[in-house]
Amino acid sequence: MAQIKADKIKAIGVYYRLMIGYVRKVLANIKRVDAQYNPKQGYELAGFVWFQGWNDMVDSWTYPQRKRPGGYDLYSQLMGMFIEDVRKDLAAPHMPFVIGVMGIGGMHVDKGHIQMKYFRQAEVAPTLLPQFKGNVVAVQTAPYWLDKLAMLHARMSRYWRKVNAIVAAEKNRSLQNKMRVMAKNFTPEEWKALQGTSNYSFHYLGAARIMAPIGKAFAEAAAKLDKQTQLTVVRGK
Repeated sequence: MAQIKADKIKAIGVYYRLMIGYVRKVLANIKRVDAQYNPKQGYELAGFVWFQGWNDMVDSWTYPQRKRPGGYDLYSQLMGMFIEDVRKDLAAPHMPFVIGVMGIGGMHVDKGHIQMKYFRQAEVAPTLLPQFKGNVVAVQTAPYWLDKLAMLHARMSRYWRKVNAIVAAEKNRSLQNKMRVMAKNFTPEEWKALQGTSNYSFHYLGAARIMAPIGKAFAEAAAKLDKQTQLTVVRGK
């Protein structure tokens, strides 16, 4: 029993420790990743972006009431603790923190995905806490979702059974042949658009057309927070 308890304690937070450890490793030898770095100039942790959520949203064990208002309140509480822990462990008490609000599915969240609505609200909730006012911000990513691209990707998913049957009959199951057969189901314009996808919807289709604008929005939000935070620290607030 003692060993089981010890193993469980060791497993808890393993990925958090790996994340913090990696940041510390980079900071300990910045020249390894930036040959132009000047140690005399020093560095600033100007912002931290946290962008995740799908596995939490579908976790019925931790959030059994997730389809009801307040079903993700625990997530909001844990996120607040997470922000405080990251700042403490990186010795950056004023570090701006950006929460990327999950945007899968875009702006139209229907009744069949009501938990998405509640989860997005839970991700925003920590920014409303007094201690995080002006130093933590939530960036909505739903506006960057591409409905037309998602629909094309969904169509492609539905065609796989037919495609696999055709390539099996042709006795050529190579990826190249599968893509040749799949392409016949789309117009040249549609197929070109699909070449920019590489994953499932819960990974934003692996599409740079979605992720790049999101990344830009995160950077702009962090830069704005950093400026505000510096002013606040200088004024002694």
